[in-house]
Amino acid sequence: MAYGNLYPATYPQYAYPIYQQPIPQQQPAAPAQSAPAQPSQGGIIWVQGEAGAKSYLVAPNTTVQLWDSEKQTIYLKSADASGMPSMKALDYTIRDQSAPQQSAPAFAAQPAADYVTKGDLEAVSAKISRLRADMDELLGRKEKKRRDDDE
Repeated sequence: MAYGNLYPATYPQYAYPIYQQPIPQQQPAAPAQSAPAQPSQGGIIWVQGEAGAKSYLVAPNTTVQLWDSEKQTIYLKSADASGMPSMKALDYTIRDQSAPQQSAPAFAAQPAADYVTKGDLEAVSAKISRLRADMDELLGRKEKKRRDDDE
């Protein structure tokens, strides 16, 4: 006796596969001393002293400003292409707005005695020319005398 097939030969295929949402993993908390300082909202990176600045990691070919939270110092730390770090320390002071602004002179003025006038320079040049002529004359006489002795 033949029984009829009550089920279709194929099952329906779903248009889109069902995926599970990935579960975000939390990174383990690092100790406060070994974690590099993170920039605040203003873009300033605060470190604790020179030791904190030295331990701050810098990517190759970059320079960062590190602000000391203990002193009035800014550290400029940079790394070259090979990742070798170098650091410069800058001290800063806050100016008092009520005091008059005094700018440092661009150059130190030299006393007038250290300069030579054009006339003095020409006189020395003429004296050197006369001495050269005298030397040439003396050397010429000695050489003439040597030639006479050789003959």
